[in-house]
Amino acid sequence: MTTFSAVRTTGIYCRPGCGAKPLAENVRTFSLAAAAEAAGYRACLRCRPYRVAQTVSDELPELVCRAVQLIIAGVLDGSGEEALGAQLGFSARHLRRIFFEHLGVTPDQFARSRRAHFARRLLDDSDLKIADVAFAAGFGSLRQFNREMREIFRASPRELRDGRRRSDRLVADGGLVLRLPYDPPYDWDATATFLAAHAIPGVESVEDGVYRRTVSIDGDPGLLEIGPGGDDHLLLKAHLPYWEGVIHIVDRAARLAGLHFRPARRGPGAWGPFEVAVGAVVRDQLAEQEAYAVLRKLVEVHGMPVPGLGHGLTHAFPSAEALAGDELIGPLAQEVAAGNIRFEGQSTELLIRSLAEVPGVSVAAACQVALRVR
Repeated sequence: MTTFSAVRTTGIYCRPGCGAKPLAENVRTFSLAAAAEAAGYRACLRCRPYRVAQTVSDELPELVCRAVQLIIAGVLDGSGEEALGAQLGFSARHLRRIFFEHLGVTPDQFARSRRAHFARRLLDDSDLKIADVAFAAGFGSLRQFNREMREIFRASPRELRDGRRRSDRLVADGGLVLRLPYDPPYDWDATATFLAAHAIPGVESVEDGVYRRTVSIDGDPGLLEIGPGGDDHLLLKAHLPYWEGVIHIVDRAARLAGLHFRPARRGPGAWGPFEVAVGAVVRDQLAEQEAYAVLRKLVEVHGMPVPGLGHGLTHAFPSAEALAGDELIGPLAQEVAAGNIRFEGQSTELLIRSLAEVPGVSVAAACQVALRVR
């Protein structure tokens, strides 16, 4: 996990490896950049700590980890800490206390820092308009965007865009290209091999080391491509119907690639938990070729067609409601559609138990799902 160093005499915090050499007695350390910012420090202009991955230790209390997952999913975008607490069964006051104790920030400060850092990366890497950057990063208004960027980076979005480095800008033939940062070591080849072996036909494909998949954004189709980038990042190329809320698309892509976890605990995650659950159940019950055929038929019959993509991609994965009448997957789909199974915001043990109670879902399949959506 990255440790950020803050210098009391300058008010600046840095990422590991920065060339600055302050006296040891003047240095404070933080596990999160958000915690350094909450303590009044600003990001170093040389090492730019907002460009590195910020992973939260999975050794923290389970409540903190579950809350972080919900924040990443966007619970605090349009609601307050009370809504987060309600989903977890705790008061907002208790959440603030336990967050500050273990992370050095409140849930709201953590969410604000994530949005600001993502917006800063968009300002550096893309040519999106300032207004598009604001809504892509999850801000509710331009006024809020300008205020929080000034608070965290001591400059307006326009000033930050004008001051970006020429080498930051990522140019692509269509689509929005962004870096997905990670803490080395990371084995993309092994991840891509796993994703290829577990791909849903018509929805996912891996060719020449590039993972591609269809997505549905509020009923509109899109395409994501993830491939190798540099020594500390992958490249995500997103073709989307609009840019609002892109921060959550990028977070889900990073989770799919396993980048939200520390190197020792990394493994491929999931774009859609229900999608992973369907794949696990079908492959658990059927032989490989038969499972492939069944999954393809489910996608072709119930999924939304997405023509013209190539790479074997033809449909978006169907919803739980669409699969509720299927003989094999129906019992699982009905429980998910009814809200009786929640993949986020609950413990691993409870998720495994709730899945295994569904007819047709074995404990082994439930464990496979939990491992990828953890």
